[in-house]
Amino acid sequence: MLKHLALALTVGISTASAIAQTDIKANPEKSAYLQDSRGVIARNPFGLCWRTGYWTPADAVAGCDGELAPPVAKPTAPAIAAPAPAAAVAPKRCDFAVTLGSDQTFAFNKATLNEAAKKRIDDEAIAKLGSCAKVDIVMVTGHTDRIGTQQYNQKLSEKRADAVAAYLKSKGVKAEIDTLGAGKTQSVKACDDKLPRKKLIECLAPNRRVVIEVRGVAK
Repeated sequence: MLKHLALALTVGISTASAIAQTDIKANPEKSAYLQDSRGVIARNPFGLCWRTGYWTPADAVAGCDGELAPPVAKPTAPAIAAPAPAAAVAPKRCDFAVTLGSDQTFAFNKATLNEAAKKRIDDEAIAKLGSCAKVDIVMVTGHTDRIGTQQYNQKLSEKRADAVAAYLKSKGVKAEIDTLGAGKTQSVKACDDKLPRKKLIECLAPNRRVVIEVRGVAK
């Protein structure tokens, strides 16, 4: 019976020569497929390998059962990384500082703003405050020279800071204004004590100053 079946297969395959097939070698030690004298597994015109009655899935041969070649793994599409979150854009700042010094703000031993100081505050502090969308804080720090006692200079530096803060408020500044007196503790210029008093006062002028510092977010 197998002889007649092999003959039928040969005839069927020859009449379907238009269908290209790839020879598949049978397992030389143990095969559950029909094969010819060359050890090539017999196949029907549709490319299917002929199995024997005792074929099991464990006897499967790559390329049989309709597959002309071992299955080719489909390329896996590369994983698309999730877009990185956009970096937060830091708000533009309107931080600045204005220093009024060298007796431009106050005369020696005084805490009254002069006209030159008011103009600088208008031109450099009030104008810049206008570019702020939000002001976090305004800090005004008063300083003195080293002539006199620490206690006296502390009070004088506080009065100078308060005078500048009052002027800022009179110009319409609504932000919170903190004042601080540093007394004579933060001098920026040293002078010889042997100088005549008038010369010493002139030399120490840079220490008599007020610093306006602003921290905020620009428009």
